[in-house]
Amino acid sequence: MWEIFLMAVALMLIMEGMLPFLSPQTWREAFRKLIEANDSQVRFVGLTSMLIGVLLMLFID
Repeated sequence: MWEIFLMAVALMLIMEGMLPFLSPQTWREAFRKLIEANDSQVRFVGLTSMLIGVLLMLFID
């Protein structure tokens, strides 16, 4: 179980690191827009991300 969890965390870190590595200017601009967003918009993005993740897990399993 821990092996799968650590592999998932590693994959997430790889995916999270791709944009700042490949296009730092785009990453900065996206981060700047996120900082300027209000709390409800940030929560919506977080909720949408979680729901997509849950749906992907359901389809994989």
